[in-house]
Amino acid sequence: MSFELALWRIEKADTTFEEGEISFENHFYEGAINRFYYASFHAVRSLLATKGLDSPKHKGVISLFNREFVKPGLMSIQSSKTIRRLFDMRAVADYRDFATFTEEQVREARDDVRALIDEAISFLQKEMQKGKMEGTE
Repeated sequence: MSFELALWRIEKADTTFEEGEISFENHFYEGAINRFYYASFHAVRSLLATKGLDSPKHKGVISLFNREFVKPGLMSIQSSKTIRRLFDMRAVADYRDFATFTEEQVREARDDVRALIDEAISFLQKEMQKGKMEGTE
């Protein structure tokens, strides 16, 4: 996969994060959780693109991310905790009847997802500078 795909995915992560912000600001907390999860998901997939990896399943994406980026120390353990927590929160928000989240829970999720996206952007910038990604040479 190419740097172009990684960039497209990280831009999608940013856009999806902004959608979450709008939902959060308007007190649509379950919708915000959904968008923040997908923002983290797109950020992680942007990283996988640098290695030509992907999975058709969300758990597969998370597993690949942990194996290829967290375990070798390329991304923080906190980033892994964030996407796993948001995966669970999103399932509750989308599928559980009468699900509710507090403003504080959503704010914490938002801040953690922003940190994950920023960490992914930093990684991509470093890889681009090294010329390691396909399409950057």
